[in-house]
Amino acid sequence: MLEEIMSKNIYAGAVLNGRVALVTGGSNGIGAAIAKRLSADGATVALTDIAPPDDAAKVVRAIESAGGKARAIQADVRDADAVTNAVKETVASFGRLDILVNAAGVFVAKPLEEFSVDDFQWLVDVHVKSIFVAIKEAVKHLGEGGRIINIGSINSDYVPYSGGVLYALTKAAVVGLTKALSRDLGPRGITINNVKPGPTNTDMNPADDPAAPSILDRTAVKRFASPEEIAEFVAFIAGPKSGFITGANLSIDGGYTA
Repeated sequence: MLEEIMSKNIYAGAVLNGRVALVTGGSNGIGAAIAKRLSADGATVALTDIAPPDDAAKVVRAIESAGGKARAIQADVRDADAVTNAVKETVASFGRLDILVNAAGVFVAKPLEEFSVDDFQWLVDVHVKSIFVAIKEAVKHLGEGGRIINIGSINSDYVPYSGGVLYALTKAAVVGLTKALSRDLGPRGITINNVKPGPTNTDMNPADDPAAPSILDRTAVKRFASPEEIAEFVAFIAGPKSGFITGANLSIDGGYTA
């Protein structure tokens, strides 16, 4: 449905017209769906990813073919300088920044004894450090009505499987970061929220994975979300009608934690 809407360009020039968004991890999965959805609402979009340039280029082409404007910036979010430069390049390219979506993410699950310190640092760098660095640079440019949206995980609340200690730990850190920064940013007219998806059909968590049936059993709706459904929720939080929502950790999980 979202692809059909975008092909007709129904939303172009609508509620996010004139605004510029940066989406980290925007070349696939939830991040790509968010980049497309924000563009469909009228935003100019920069997207970053460590993935091969072809992946990001496909997202840019999809946005441009629907009448939008986008740019891909290749950056490893583990590298603080790369994250900082991505924000600067976005502003240099489009003249401003209004929306930051921190969507870059990785997943690993294994027994505690098999985790290394390098594993710990990897997840912290991707899920925590990159968000902090991106926000620190972005707030230099965000003004009244600015939006920061972190893509966390329902596993920050509920971990019904073994081996997820580092994933849950780092996603829980985003919960605290979001709450605390709402106090710093609120007086400046900038909102910050954490969207926590439940099971979502992406390359990182495919709905046809052998473990999928056990995951489905824990949802109320007995299915995975599509990335586009998560993107719809993010688009509302990014929009002008969400100005009284900040410091919130918002679940979109099909009843996974009900």
